[in-house]
Amino acid sequence: MDALVTLASDPAVWAALGALIAMEVVLGIDNLIFISILTNKLPAHQRSKGRRIGIGLALILRLALLGTVAVIVKLTAPVFSVLGHAFSWRDLILIAGGLFLVWKATKEIHHKVDPDPGPDLFDGGRAAANFGSVIVQILLLDLVFSVDSIITAVGMTEHLPVMVIAVLVAVLTMLLAADPLARFIENNPTIVMLALGFLLMIGGTLIAEGFGVHVPKGYIYAAMAFSALVEALNMLSRRKTS
Repeated sequence: MDALVTLASDPAVWAALGALIAMEVVLGIDNLIFISILTNKLPAHQRSKGRRIGIGLALILRLALLGTVAVIVKLTAPVFSVLGHAFSWRDLILIAGGLFLVWKATKEIHHKVDPDPGPDLFDGGRAAANFGSVIVQILLLDLVFSVDSIITAVGMTEHLPVMVIAVLVAVLTMLLAADPLARFIENNPTIVMLALGFLLMIGGTLIAEGFGVHVPKGYIYAAMAFSALVEALNMLSRRKTS
């Protein structure tokens, strides 16, 4: 308790907490977009439940990973090298997650452009989303985003209580925003394509990070914000002319 009081009285800790909360919320947006798109394919009565389970799994994963910070930090240590470039477990997780995200976004775009494509490379065998498969896909991406989030958090502060508070605030924000965001995406078809484009870009960024190419997050989120602003202007224009 004395240690917590000492932390609470340190302005540097509060500054780190504010920065970490902002970072966790921003990273949570990526996760939330993916959860919203996946759960919107479920039957109406299962969507809210699917979102709550997906976000709950994200919270459990992040808190569990925080409890093994010493292990998580070691994920950045090289495990093998190819053509002179060293890869760590974190790199492999980011590459796998990025490839999955690119594949999933490409598949969704394919079906949006051609709703009845017939069996092809992107056909999963069933048109209707299955609740269990959706949760598994959410869990996989939760793991990728959680590992990236915790490693970033460790680089910003050494205080575990600060990390826990930031994760709790970010996940609570995701929980509050989940249903409104999902409804907004569902009610605006053009937003779906924009969100899928975001997922493609995020997936590409994860792959690049895995191969050691650092992409400044500010550029990514600035591009996303600009695209969202343009789409908002398009929506206002359509409403004025309808």
